[in-house]
Amino acid sequence: MEYVVIILKLVVGLGILNVWLLRANKATAYRGGNAKTMREEFATYGLPYWFMCVIAVLKLTLAIALLASIWFHSLAQPAAIGMALLMLGAFIMHLKVKDPISKALPSIAVFAMCAAIAML
Repeated sequence: MEYVVIILKLVVGLGILNVWLLRANKATAYRGGNAKTMREEFATYGLPYWFMCVIAVLKLTLAIALLASIWFHSLAQPAAIGMALLMLGAFIMHLKVKDPISKALPSIAVFAMCAAIAML
């Protein structure tokens, strides 16, 4: 079971770092509404740029904490719960703009992985 949790931490941590550091200015099939970039996506949700910056700091910090929790186990539960809450918020934003469920799948998947990490 320990290896499963490590894999989940790697998938979530590296996935979030990829989305926010490497793909923030690139179009994906999962962006809210018709947004092409992360900044456009937050605007689609009716959220200001400063809020996107706050979410970026939180997600990057929690992603790094999840990766660090592979060695420092006490970080796992708080980081996973924090990330799960942010993913719940992302899912709600997709619902707010009436996106098809396919656009919300990453937020649902990461929420589920974080829930598993927090419980195991």
